[in-house]
Amino acid sequence: MSTRSLSRAPWRRLARWQKAMLAVVVLFAVLCTGLVTIGLGARHRYEGRVQREDILGRGVPPRDEQRWDRGPLNLLLLGSDSRDGEPDEGRYPGQRSDAIMLVHVNAARDVATVVSIPRDSYVDVPARPGSWAGGPNKINAALAFGGAALAAETVHRLTGVPIDGVLVANFAAVRTIVDVVGGITVCLPHEVVSTDTGTRWPVGCHQLTGPAADDLVRQRHNVPGGDLGRIHDQQLVVRAIAEKITADGLLTNPARLDRLLTTATESLTVDRDLDLTELALAVRRIRPETLRFVTVPVADTNLSTPAGSAVRLDEARADALFGAVREDTVEQWLAANPPTVAD
Repeated sequence: MSTRSLSRAPWRRLARWQKAMLAVVVLFAVLCTGLVTIGLGARHRYEGRVQREDILGRGVPPRDEQRWDRGPLNLLLLGSDSRDGEPDEGRYPGQRSDAIMLVHVNAARDVATVVSIPRDSYVDVPARPGSWAGGPNKINAALAFGGAALAAETVHRLTGVPIDGVLVANFAAVRTIVDVVGGITVCLPHEVVSTDTGTRWPVGCHQLTGPAADDLVRQRHNVPGGDLGRIHDQQLVVRAIAEKITADGLLTNPARLDRLLTTATESLTVDRDLDLTELALAVRRIRPETLRFVTVPVADTNLSTPAGSAVRLDEARADALFGAVREDTVEQWLAANPPTVAD
């Protein structure tokens, strides 16, 4: 179906859900991945493009009572990447969870906090017969050893946070999404040099095309703080996309919106029972200015382990953050522990 064949009525209905779609774009857009957004009038057009998988259930106990219309929500976002020339391993050949995020939506449904977990965090990864005996490893290994289900179980064991939905998106969507919105402006507080293309981004603001944004969010070797610096840059890109969409009114442009939604949904795998329409409704009040970013506190970024150099989380501070997510007191935690990235 071409964009011209879409009737005006569905797009008018989509326009009524602009805030819902924008919120989902902000939450699930780039972070080295894609996005999911759905409008009631065009639900089946896009929902049918999303891949579904049994992710929750094994090792992640469901809430006693899940209500999409009220109460806090916790969503797990995984950004996977497959790169040419690298060996295939595990159930997700060649894929690594280069972005691992818990998105906490408060009970009032008007503030969302993106909690980034460093991909090299050295944690306990549960066993998976035939692929992994279980034990300490980098958290991003869980995706290769047991797919999104093992990644979700690992995050749940680490945090104790109930997970209401899981979304896995592919890095490849970054280029197209940024180009669809006409490029973005990202202001860097530190210099970044690409180990892939040699591109140098000095301190300051830069206009980025899709390929440039894709290149930037992959970098961690020539970035202050390594993987922590990359997480910071990923957060900047997400915010830049949200601001660009808001400024340009992209959500009221049928052709561009259709391309954005098609790219987004085709890049996503979600839990089989996740209702995308209910999700969009649940986050419709979230705006760019009510989106918070925080990285799980770390104690050591150069921990020597059998899996190589890894990150050791600051156990006391991390537990306090995870507790705040469980108790829906993240705003209080942030007030006492102001973030130093993506302010």
